Amino acid sequence: MKLLDRPEYGFLQTDPHLGKNIIFLTYGGSYAYGTNVEGSDIDIRGCTLNSKADLLGMGDFEQVVDTETDTTVYAFNKLLGLLINCNPNTIELLGCRPEHYFMLNPIGRRLLDQRKMFLSRRAVNSFGGYAGQQLRRLENALAHDAYPAKVKERHIMGSCKNAMLSFPERYRTFTPEQIRLSVGEAGGKPQVLADINMERVPLREFTGMMGELVEITRNYDKIHHRNKKKDDAHLNKHAMHLVRLYLMCLDILEKEEIVTYREADHDLLMDIRNGRYQKADHTFNAGFYDLLNDLEKRLDYAKQNTSLPEAPDLARIEAFQMEVNERVVRDEF
Repeated sequence: MKLLDRPEYGFLQTDPHLGKNIIFLTYGGSYAYGTNVEGSDIDIRGCTLNSKADLLGMGDFEQVVDTETDTTVYAFNKLLGLLINCNPNTIELLGCRPEHYFMLNPIGRRLLDQRKMFLSRRAVNSFGGYAGQQLRRLENALAHDAYPAKVKERHIMGSCKNAMLSFPERYRTFTPEQIRLSVGEAGGKPQVLADINMERVPLREFTGMMGELVEITRNYDKIHHRNKKKDDAHLNKHAMHLVRLYLMCLDILEKEEIVTYREADHDLLMDIRNGRYQKADHTFNAGFYDLLNDLEKRLDYAKQNTSLPEAPDLARIEAFQMEVNERVVRDEF
């Protein structure tokens, strides 16, 4: 039985937003990167057209998420918005191996064929923000047992500030002076403190920003309820994804290519995942940090020398979006 023919994936045909409206479905996660191991979850990602009601009526559909099957299918308009900002979790969907697309209709094919119109220097901040979060999670986890509380709070603050670097691109009303973070005393202990100065900010944007900062703090707390033997696998996985993000960003900046399946880097990534760079005390050895330093130097050079534009080809993207949505409204699909 093919994967998507299994009963648990029946919602792909029965959900009113999906079915014939799906333009592509592909792997996400470790199967997409080629770093899966025995027991790895199978993640499915895809895109589906907005309906006529979404475009002309009161619909506000953005995505379908099925937690049982680890499946996320983005609405067409939502996906384009994320791709414009070179969001790592979505830009990678356009660079999977051909055989990894379970479903691909003509509109999906055109989207893949035109993927370079989404590439720009925005990748530096988007991928850098995600890589920074992975690095902070590693540092936070390794530092938890040894660092004083004030230093730990500084790690959380650093993660939040890193995430906020991409806020101006994703939240149109945001300016850096609206949220200022510091570490100080509160409730008798060191804590990250926030000075927030916002007026007439759209509620959805406000909750989005606050949600991201809350999630970073929660992830920090979760990763520190540590059973070291169990958590080593998670830390190595974080380390692997940190390196993968650097490599994908370098492909975009240096080659103007989206390479999701990391065939050329497979051995390196699996060495990291399998603990080759981890020491007996559960920290990482000098070789891992030398690797990161080399990648950071390459990235710094690529930032300055890439031929990519500052912003993606918005006129071309909009023309494609309007054409597709106009055909939806005219019931031409």
